[in-house]
Amino acid sequence: MTPKKRNRLFLILLAGCAAAAAAQQVVEEIVAIVNDEVITLSDYKKGYDQQVAQIKAQFQGEQQEKVLEQMKAELLDSMITIKLLLQLAKEQNLNVTDQLKMAIENIKKENSLESDDELQRALRSQGLQYDAWLKDLEERILRESVLYKEINKSLVLDEAEIIDYYKKHGAEFVVPEEYKVRAVYLAPDLRSAAETEARKAEVLDKLKGGLDFAKAAEEFCDAPLKEAQGDLGTLKKGETDKTLFEALAPLKKGERTGWVEGKKGWYLLQVEDKKDSRTRTFDEAKRDIEQKMFQERQAAKMDGFLKDLKKRNYIKILKPNPLG
Repeated sequence: MTPKKRNRLFLILLAGCAAAAAAQQVVEEIVAIVNDEVITLSDYKKGYDQQVAQIKAQFQGEQQEKVLEQMKAELLDSMITIKLLLQLAKEQNLNVTDQLKMAIENIKKENSLESDDELQRALRSQGLQYDAWLKDLEERILRESVLYKEINKSLVLDEAEIIDYYKKHGAEFVVPEEYKVRAVYLAPDLRSAAETEARKAEVLDKLKGGLDFAKAAEEFCDAPLKEAQGDLGTLKKGETDKTLFEALAPLKKGERTGWVEGKKGWYLLQVEDKKDSRTRTFDEAKRDIEQKMFQERQAAKMDGFLKDLKKRNYIKILKPNPLG
């Protein structure tokens, strides 16, 4: 397997790892009681360590710290919710054997694993036991099945509602103008101010003398744009240095700016192609509207369902902050 595929498998294996409260052979500290089952301190620590590993694999810096703090605040409640969903799945006698087999086959296919033996070797290489991983996967599918039965199955969107949303939220479907741009770029820290001005004047003189803009970009660009011969790709409003976009706004295809000082240096920009702003048609936007409306209704119904589920069951939290 390639490193990329190993990473993908690693994240798949970690998904849904937050709860596994099996009967213990020794007496240990209880964090919470959920009906006739308990969440022990070791259960919590296991879920915590797995979540930390998953977060560190996906996020860095300040974002990582924010996600870690959020996880710490929500982990116990999440584990309680998972317990309740698994208990409900048991009450409903749900059988997910076929879904489990399909999920395993999909995981093998996505990671180019030819057999169950290869899958088990991949798991061992990540320090995971097949039986424990299989149990986690089955429980995740059981939880998803309960939620589908209780929530998603009854969610229906009417065509008229979708049309009404489109009419009332027209601004959401405006596609901003796009510019395909090439640049001659001068880095801010390679030359003195006088040398930079001389370089800028030299480029303009060459262009006035008939030098093709692409050739000028190839000859005069500094890194990191030199290798791309000044190709900046497609620039959109809100995704581009504001100063550069404002300089591009009045231009037509084939026209160029003067020298513009952006956040990362000096740019001489030429518009190679331009697409004007437009509003997406209803047919183009319909799928996105459906998805947004479905997710909003799903979230609202999920919130109500889980609140009711917790009210209908016995929950006692003995250690609100298990790790102190």
